[in-house]
Amino acid sequence: MTHPLDSWSVAPDGVREREAARVVLMDLRGRALLVRGHDTDQPERSWWFTVGGGIEPGEDARAAAVREVREETGIVLNLDALIGPIVSRTGIFDFFRETCRQHELIFAVWLDNDALAALDNSGWTEAERDVLDELAWWSGAELRAQGLEYFPAELPDLIDDLASGWDGRVRELGVARD
Repeated sequence: MTHPLDSWSVAPDGVREREAARVVLMDLRGRALLVRGHDTDQPERSWWFTVGGGIEPGEDARAAAVREVREETGIVLNLDALIGPIVSRTGIFDFFRETCRQHELIFAVWLDNDALAALDNSGWTEAERDVLDELAWWSGAELRAQGLEYFPAELPDLIDDLASGWDGRVRELGVARD
């Protein structure tokens, strides 16, 4: 098995980094579909985050977002279903005992009931099966009230805001240590 960080480049400062596309998948009840995962080096710690991942060579952010949604949830989207990007951010975090930097564009999609029935994690890679635990729907209030970490830190507020639709503003969240 290849190492999950093999596809990440090493920046001049020695930090592994990549460009990523993420998606806040919203249902008609104002909840977002999130992934719970952990680091194999810290199995006792887990956190919630949006669906998505690295942009592959030759791919743009929108195509990567659609591909990642299909791989991680089984939901097949058209490119025109993506709204945004709604958020731009850089997350810095430790993963597999290395500091990683991920430059993210986050999109939104509102799903109808037919798409909700199609959740399927059979597209998870072997590496993802080692670190991804489950998919679940969360409102902003529910996410705040549960006991695990979530990223980005602004995620519950973003879910609350998206529950009534996107206001057209791209939120620039800057750099955060996750």
